[in-house]
Amino acid sequence: MMQNGYEFNSWEFITAGGPVSMLVALILLAMSVASWYFIVTRSIAAWRMRNAYQSFLHAFWQAPNLAVVIKQSQAYANTGLARLAENAILAADHHKMITTKGTEVVAQDEFVARAMNRSIAEENASLEGGLTVLASVGSVSPFVGLFGTVWGIYHALASISLSGQATLDKVAGPVGEALIMTALGLAVAIPAVLAYNAIVRSNRALSVELERFGYELHTLITTGAVIGAKRAHKQGVAEQAMHVAGATV
Repeated sequence: MMQNGYEFNSWEFITAGGPVSMLVALILLAMSVASWYFIVTRSIAAWRMRNAYQSFLHAFWQAPNLAVVIKQSQAYANTGLARLAENAILAADHHKMITTKGTEVVAQDEFVARAMNRSIAEENASLEGGLTVLASVGSVSPFVGLFGTVWGIYHALASISLSGQATLDKVAGPVGEALIMTALGLAVAIPAVLAYNAIVRSNRALSVELERFGYELHTLITTGAVIGAKRAHKQGVAEQAMHVAGATV
């Protein structure tokens, strides 16, 4: 058995590294807390949003007219589909009111499409909340950990040089302990990167659902019917809803 073996103590190594090592450890801890906060909150928000989308779509296509949709959208105020539907219907109603007072400046379909594009852009921007933090943590934390490792190795070698005992057991212990910083950096980065990719994929699916609904809603408002035989059950709703072009608010 090796005599006087080096005992690994990561916490003692961090504190012995002085303010620099402690600062690196605190930065990694703050990055980890921030990334896990956004991982949990964004995952819960995405799950709730998917459920709200399905509930609103069911309620929307079952509504007798678009005036009822406006009222229903108040119950789904935090749902992107509800805000999109409300803005589109209000834009159609506003266009109808303007054209009754004078010459039509812009076509209804273009006017409604612009309002819907703005709503879709705002919803897509809101879906990106927290992604910048996750991307930054995933890309920066390994380098922060590497900096801590380099500083720890320097500090360990300087201490060994002063002691004058450059045996293998005296060198391997402190140098191996310094690698803890790199491991901590990777431990912070890996969950952040995986969560970033998963949330981006989820946001892309929600964005596709939002654009698909926007296309159907735009077709419904401008033509009075939806496209596709598979959506024939929606056309009965469309015929009732669109006997007035912009719907009654």
